Amino acid sequence: MKVLEGRWKLLILFQLFGGKVLRFSELERAMPAVSQKMLIQQLRQLEEDGVVRRTVYQQVPPKVEYSLTEWGQALCPALDALLKWAALRNAM
Repeated sequence: MKVLEGRWKLLILFQLFGGKVLRFSELERAMPAVSQKMLIQQLRQLEEDGVVRRTVYQQVPPKVEYSLTEWGQALCPALDALLKWAALRNAM
């Protein structure tokens, strides 16, 4: 559970589910309420924990893409179940 600690980590994971590969700017646009500094911090922690893969392309301007690792993809069923649980709670 420590891996998922943090206000924005679950939202980042939901954005990357389904094998999506997103650039940093796409993640920023998808989550306008998060500051750039916080998004960078949360992505770095997820990368350190082996959940997110960061790919840097050596070009100008620099291009950085984020995707889930295999271990990160393994979280999908558990988080999907959590979403269904939350939906049931809201339906009550």
